[in-house]
Amino acid sequence: MKKKKKKTWKIKKITILILFLDLLAVAGLTLINTQEFKSFWIPTAMTTMSHKYLAYTLYDEDTVNKIMSENYIEKPTEEINLNDIIIGDTSEKKHYSSEYEKDLFTRENGNEVYKIIRLDEKKFKGYLTVIYDPSDVDLAVSSKLGRAGQSVNTLVKENNGLVGINGGGFEDLDGWGNGSVPYGAIIKDGKLIWDHEGGSGELIGFTKEHKMYLTSKTPEEAILDGMVSAVEFGPNLIVNGKVAKIHGDGGWGTAPRTVIAQRKDGIVLFLIIEGRLPGYSIGATMNDVIEILLRYKAYNAANLDGGASSTMSVNGKLYNKPSAGGEYGGRTVSNAWIVTNKNNKPIGNN
Repeated sequence: MKKKKKKTWKIKKITILILFLDLLAVAGLTLINTQEFKSFWIPTAMTTMSHKYLAYTLYDEDTVNKIMSENYIEKPTEEINLNDIIIGDTSEKKHYSSEYEKDLFTRENGNEVYKIIRLDEKKFKGYLTVIYDPSDVDLAVSSKLGRAGQSVNTLVKENNGLVGINGGGFEDLDGWGNGSVPYGAIIKDGKLIWDHEGGSGELIGFTKEHKMYLTSKTPEEAILDGMVSAVEFGPNLIVNGKVAKIHGDGGWGTAPRTVIAQRKDGIVLFLIIEGRLPGYSIGATMNDVIEILLRYKAYNAANLDGGASSTMSVNGKLYNKPSAGGEYGGRTVSNAWIVTNKNNKPIGNN
């Protein structure tokens, strides 16, 4: 009798397991056929350099094309108005218009150069670096440009920086790019030092007056306009206070992000969103990024290289959790936007 009962129980357990697996299969098929999942999965896969196949693993080409056509960005088309940026007093205030203004202006440990604000949203985590004096923002470029990239940590250290974030994109065949060959143009100290195919046509940088300049002009034209530092990437998310219109998720999916922005008073913002880390932070859409930027009154803003390249360094040490390469101090990249301290302002205990 005991053997028969054991055998019957084994059959029941196998039956329960099969039913459970069937339910999972049905649930999975139901999920992948929902519009919400398609709109999340396909753009997220298609905006990676080496995992586009994940979109085609679940869906045919027509479905992928249809979803991508429904998710796109209408960028602001007007020329940036540099006269709108009036660099002025960015010291602490007595009264603030919002909790975000107070958070932004209130110094941390006596640091008059920068402040790092932790972002802890429902779906993602990240950091917003506030740079009070835009003249402290500089572009650091790999000393091995054309041969190899360098980590943001190294770029910060070698250029006497305090904080750094990754900048423009680079050739990344099969996800193995080392930052040696940047896409598009790089302007450094008012000179065009690199120009390569594959760029977006959008220059992101600063003028000699330390005003953020976003333009689709040629590098030569931009230099004549006074641009002294720039990388090529995008898209532009905010121009003259006007926000890009995002259809769906913009076709950029949900991913780690790096963004640079400037307020009307000259304060520069470095935004890093951590992502592709299940259970911790899945990443952000372009709409998510814009929402954060508007909280802190960004007037001009542009997207930089994201994904595994999204890296933030503070005092020469990796500060965020990148989706890959964290154990090596972050991926090697072509360039980085860094924070210096040109006028030896107090940085407190940071």
